[in-house]
Amino acid sequence: MNRRDPGVPAEAPSGPPVPPAGVLRDLVLGATPRWTRGDVAERAGVGLERAERIWRALGFPAVEDAERVFTDADVEALRAVAGLIEAGLVTSESETMVVRAVGYHLSRLAEWQIDVFLGWLGRAPGPGTDRGEDGPLERAAELLPELEALQAYVWRRHLAAYAERIRTAPGPAGEQDPAPPAGAAPLPGEAGLRHSAVGFTDMVGYTRLTRGLEGAELGRMIDSFESLTGDVIAEGRGRVVKTIGDEVFFVCESASRAADIALELTARAQDAAELPRVRTGLAYGEVLARYGDLYGTAVNAAARLTAVARPGTVLVDTAFSGELAGRPEYELKGLRPVSVRGFPRLRPVLLRPAREGRRKAVR
Repeated sequence: MNRRDPGVPAEAPSGPPVPPAGVLRDLVLGATPRWTRGDVAERAGVGLERAERIWRALGFPAVEDAERVFTDADVEALRAVAGLIEAGLVTSESETMVVRAVGYHLSRLAEWQIDVFLGWLGRAPGPGTDRGEDGPLERAAELLPELEALQAYVWRRHLAAYAERIRTAPGPAGEQDPAPPAGAAPLPGEAGLRHSAVGFTDMVGYTRLTRGLEGAELGRMIDSFESLTGDVIAEGRGRVVKTIGDEVFFVCESASRAADIALELTARAQDAAELPRVRTGLAYGEVLARYGDLYGTAVNAAARLTAVARPGTVLVDTAFSGELAGRPEYELKGLRPVSVRGFPRLRPVLLRPAREGRRKAVR
């Protein structure tokens, strides 16, 4: 075994250069922190206990009393939360849940963006941590507002898209929901129960495959899977609820759209040499939309069906198959009941494209 000469310093770990402590933090915050948590609560006019509860719900680590880690922006953000409650948009009961949902989703985005910035600093010409003219950090400071503007644009576009879905989505009876009574308002973050088709698609044998893959190869496979599923679901007018490792969770307004998406995902994954085969579970029923996620028996049923589906197949529950009854473009075959967690006798139905004629394209 080779031994390193104790007089020779160890090699620096590979990877992009990390700026000195505080430099990147101050860059993204746009200011040098100067307030303690007590200062922020006092200046925002919010009790310290409540301020700490909001901070924790956002997913940030606890800080000591004397630590100066906050800026004027933290004061304004705390005032904004209080203002939302005063305006009635957020109730005091749902305040923590609202900020927790915001923190959860944005923390994942922030982690990816910092990784991108560090990678860019490692590739950028010039001194990686120099604040001099035309240095990478100075250029990064110029790019941040552009990134922030892009996020604001995408956020507003998603607001508009969701508002349109709420306006046109069928209610439990298959009709558009009536306008709410004057003065009535839904609970913040909740759109109520709606009948929807939900599905999970995952990569078969993902755990076994990842054991032999390097980081870059694994990243390419995940990117390919997310690109394929995202494209097919968007083309089929569905919506990605979230991705969970090797699995994507999606929702559609109708069973037929979800069926088309699932069958198309199966076909395209089979043609993609860089991906393993996929399997999908679909269910139809009432789901509760809550803070960007979906809950309900149909969601659980779709997840269980995915777990028992064979590679390259699509399983649906009986409610979903009932929605497709009489549709000539699909073939449905009932299978033996299975016992899975939460469902002692779950009845899977195998969904396939009709043998006669070509399966209609997802549109």
